[in-house]
Amino acid sequence: MTEFQLERFLPFRLNQAAEWVGLGFSGAYRKAFRMTRPEWRVLAGLGAYGRMTATELGRNTTMHKTKVSRAVRALEERRWLKRRDDEADRRIEHLELTREGRRAYEKIAGEALAYERKLAEWLGAEGLRALETGLAAVERRMGES
Repeated sequence: MTEFQLERFLPFRLNQAAEWVGLGFSGAYRKAFRMTRPEWRVLAGLGAYGRMTATELGRNTTMHKTKVSRAVRALEERRWLKRRDDEADRRIEHLELTREGRRAYEKIAGEALAYERKLAEWLGAEGLRALETGLAAVERRMGES
């Protein structure tokens, strides 16, 4: 029998930690704005980086195009997002936040910063440095693939 232990398998632990951390923050945007996780990720992507296409959002948020599409439609229905056709290629739409979308983003971003401070407190300075170093190493290696 193999010595494999799921609870010690690093990809499983990273996924579990990401899920718990994400669920911990989801209360902020679900409660205040009744948003789904994909909607939050699209709002955050556009708020942080500005105008993007749906393809760029999918790549940036690591979401499948159907989830991006549904989130874009939901944010557009709220009038938080607007689409603009690309002048050179009509198949491409550029997405950006409206004034109302920007206000929602700013409010939720404040909540995100507060949540991040709480997580940093839980980890302590040494734990936070170690986590940031480890994440940077994983991101660097995954970026090479």
